[in-house]
Amino acid sequence: MAEFIKIYEENPNPKAIEKVVDVLKRGGLIIYPTDTVYGLGCDISNIKALEKVARIKQVKLEKSNFSFICHDLSHLSDYVKQIDTSTFKVLKRALPGPYTFILPGSKNLPHPFKKKKTVGIRVPDNKIALEIVKKLGHPIISTSIRDEDEVIEYTTDPELILEKWDNLVDVVIDGGYGDNNPSTVIDMSEDPVIIVREGKGSLEVL
Repeated sequence: MAEFIKIYEENPNPKAIEKVVDVLKRGGLIIYPTDTVYGLGCDISNIKALEKVARIKQVKLEKSNFSFICHDLSHLSDYVKQIDTSTFKVLKRALPGPYTFILPGSKNLPHPFKKKKTVGIRVPDNKIALEIVKKLGHPIISTSIRDEDEVIEYTTDPELILEKWDNLVDVVIDGGYGDNNPSTVIDMSEDPVIIVREGKGSLEVL
């Protein structure tokens, strides 16, 4: 049974954040709000937890396209090869915000992702998600909880999410209604830049 924790975005309760971080540190899975759709996440450094997420999403972990949720751009150099100034300026302009940037992966990627040439980086404009990552001290991996039976729709109501995911995850955070418009995905790993998916984020940042 998942624990249902109410956290207010305007003022995330430190005790509640601490509770979620403890679950992550123990290898637990969480569903949490972002500035777009609700996400399923776990600690990036916990292989068992990563494998659980991959199983739920029915993908091979080393082939998965999970995003790394970062607190800010200071973690970038841990996971991303050096990027040029113009790319960095775009990231600075767009983040935090509803974007996923695909960037060239560095040699320091966590073990399961070692062979990946690129990595999806996300800094959502949502205090709950950012506080969790900040307190944990490193990124969480994330994948959106799209409903398989409804091709376009995302579940936006945390109580419905709890009903559906109760036996699969350890915590569902109620951070209010989610959005059902996903992040804009921009591949900046090569030239020219490719818009992989147009979502909530405006393309004017480019």
